[in-house]
Amino acid sequence: MSTTLFDEDLLETIAAEPGRPLMFANATVYTLDPVIGDLTGADLLLGGEEVVGVGTGLYTAAEDDGAVVVDCTGLTVVPGVVEDGTVAGLRRRPSDRVGTLAPGNPATFAVISGRPSGAPALERVVWRPEQAAAIVIDGEIALFNGRRLTEPRSEPGTRRSPADSPYLGMWVDETGLIHQELTADGRYDEARGGRPHAYQGSFWIEGDRIVYRDDLGFWAYGRFTDDVLHHAGYVFHRR
Repeated sequence: MSTTLFDEDLLETIAAEPGRPLMFANATVYTLDPVIGDLTGADLLLGGEEVVGVGTGLYTAAEDDGAVVVDCTGLTVVPGVVEDGTVAGLRRRPSDRVGTLAPGNPATFAVISGRPSGAPALERVVWRPEQAAAIVIDGEIALFNGRRLTEPRSEPGTRRSPADSPYLGMWVDETGLIHQELTADGRYDEARGGRPHAYQGSFWIEGDRIVYRDDLGFWAYGRFTDDVLHHAGYVFHRR
């Protein structure tokens, strides 16, 4: 087993044996999974299009797995979301751009230099693909050192327009602190603690999932269950 540096030779190594698992080792990994949390000195193992494992100590089994190991010391791995799906070949549906780096989920993430601190700083970097060392889409490196390696892809099917959604209207969290209005033009307006227009932006709804793109530049998402909205740790009910 050998460890490959994160440089142009990595692409040749992967191309030589495309069927081998790929492991990003010794990275800071922001999984965005509430159970797994943020990890330091961690390994991310891919098996085809999915994340197979994430955590510390996976490197010791890399030889048994036959994995190509990529040394990511000093690099950070985060779920790979960019605003424009045409930039790096990301899927075009907004809800497909948001996920967690948990086993079984799509291996779609960004690798960025250094270790940004704080969610806002991290989000500002992730949403700008030109600042990423690499973007991996479904286990395939789509952008590397600012160079796009894959063509933009589109997916069949149509997205429901906000006007067709049954979830439009005012949603209030259980404490009464947050009032969030979803309107037919695909915009949301959120008041917090009596402060109007605390957050505003666009949203997309597909099935029971809602994705927010705030005008400040960050993304968030939630899920509807039995006419209850779960978002950012809050529970919302209709008003």
